[in-house]
Amino acid sequence: MGRLEYRRNSGKTDTKISVQVDRYVGEGEDAYLISLFGGDAEVGAITAAIYEKHTFTVTFPDGKEQIVGFGPDAICYRGSINLQGRKQALRHLIAVSTSLHANGSAGRTFILHLGPDTRELAWATLVSFLGLPADPRWSAPILEAMWAEKKIRLLDGIGCSPAAIHGTRDELLARLGQARSLGRLPFPEKNGAVLWPRYTICQALEASSLASC
Repeated sequence: MGRLEYRRNSGKTDTKISVQVDRYVGEGEDAYLISLFGGDAEVGAITAAIYEKHTFTVTFPDGKEQIVGFGPDAICYRGSINLQGRKQALRHLIAVSTSLHANGSAGRTFILHLGPDTRELAWATLVSFLGLPADPRWSAPILEAMWAEKKIRLLDGIGCSPAAIHGTRDELLARLGQARSLGRLPFPEKNGAVLWPRYTICQALEASSLASC
C-alpha cells in the first residue's frame, strides 16, 4: 500500500487530505493511473483536484515521495466498497491519464505488470493494441531485443510492476520483418489462423496484479 496526499492553501483555509493507494502507475512527475480509497469527502475532493489539474504527493511503500499530476483531460471512475462491520461504504476512485487512455496509439504501450512470468501476456497485449500479425513464440526474441535497445522502460508502481514499451505499429512491423529474414523467428508450419493461448479473466487479472482468485 502507498498513500496519496493532497494539500491546498486558499488563504483562509489549509486543506490536507491523505488516502490509501493500492495501485499506481507513473513516470517521474507524470501520473498515468491511480486506484485509491477513502471517505466520501476525501475522495470527492481528490476527484475535483484531478479535474482541476492540481498536483499530489504520492508516498511509495519504501517511503519514497514524488509530487505528481495527471495533466489535462484525466478521466475518473468512482465506486463504493462495502466492508463488513463498517456502517458507511468506502469510496473508491480510479483515475486514468489521457496518455494511458490512448494506450498503444501514440508509439507507447503501457503494461501493468511486466516480468518473466507475464512475458507472453505482455506480448499478447502489445500485438493486440497495435494490431500486429504475430506469433506467441516471438515474444522472447522481440522483447529481449527491445530490452537491449532500451525500448522498454520500467515505470514507478505501487501494487504492480509497470512498464512502457516504445514503438509504433510500423516500427514493430519492420522489426518483425528483419528478425524473420535473419531466421530468428519461427514461422507457422501450415497456413491458417495463429493459435494464441486462452487467458481467463482471472488469469489476466492475476498477471496484472489487479486481483487474485
